[in-house]
Amino acid sequence: MADIKNTNDCWQKLNNDIVMELPVDFNIKANLAYLERNKKECMFEVKNEIITRVIVLREMRALVQIQVNERNQMIVKFLGDLKPHKQTELAEVVRYIREWFDLDRDLAPFYAMANTDPLLKEPVQEFYGLRVIGVPDLFEALCWGVLGQQINLAFAYTLKRQFVEKFGDSIEWNGRNYWIFPTYEQIAQLTPADLADIKMTLKKSEYIIGIAQLMANGELTKEKLSRIENLKEAEKSLTNIRGIGPWTANYVLMRCLRFTSAYPIDDVGLHNAIKHLTGSEKKPSKEELLKLSLKWANWQAYATFYLWRVLY
Repeated sequence: MADIKNTNDCWQKLNNDIVMELPVDFNIKANLAYLERNKKECMFEVKNEIITRVIVLREMRALVQIQVNERNQMIVKFLGDLKPHKQTELAEVVRYIREWFDLDRDLAPFYAMANTDPLLKEPVQEFYGLRVIGVPDLFEALCWGVLGQQINLAFAYTLKRQFVEKFGDSIEWNGRNYWIFPTYEQIAQLTPADLADIKMTLKKSEYIIGIAQLMANGELTKEKLSRIENLKEAEKSLTNIRGIGPWTANYVLMRCLRFTSAYPIDDVGLHNAIKHLTGSEKKPSKEELLKLSLKWANWQAYATFYLWRVLY
């Protein structure tokens, strides 16, 4: 994995808000444009360049609004009655947000490489400041990966919304529900028949329940996977799970476990972005994709993310 800066102390509490220092190459507009790519997103709301969402950390729930000021500082406001007060709880919120936006990653080596790459040069200039926005919760990342298998992005968002609104919890504020992703403990108790109202295949229902059961009995945890440093070993740990193939594994490695060398080589969006940028009428072969990835060594996940962005 690429180097991560130690910037966990770059925040302060100001009145009831958190003020976080951001990397100089962070561009909130580029990141908001990605977050707003589908109106069916149910895990957060973006309005007037302000993100509103629930952050769940152990037993703590906090409804927050996140925005960036003119000094490129991220301001986190707590809404309603669910506000952390302890310094350790505030630090947990900061860590979650920094992980969500991958804020502790030093992107200078990526940009140096990408600006000399014929395929990446244009995307990184157009979307400069974009980070690989993550899915910090392992169960949510795995479910999102399974839901998205072999369907288009719009339908995947529909399935996620149905799943979250049927089994998830929510916090109401100003007449709107802000959703919390279902827990693996809850889903582990279900049968595929309980998911029948959601328009996913029976197999996907079985996969999601199976993943939840593995997590509920402690066989599958983010902590265990995070201790694996070798990409191939981490990928194998995931593909050994029923319902998780190489695409889903690399998606999770990229967006949850933060392997910058993760490479979802079979991704249709990646193929379409390369076709668009090269003007080709056919999708790139696996050999061509592997050859491209040699230039992107250790940054395949960021290369993929920027190429995806071309399509939105």
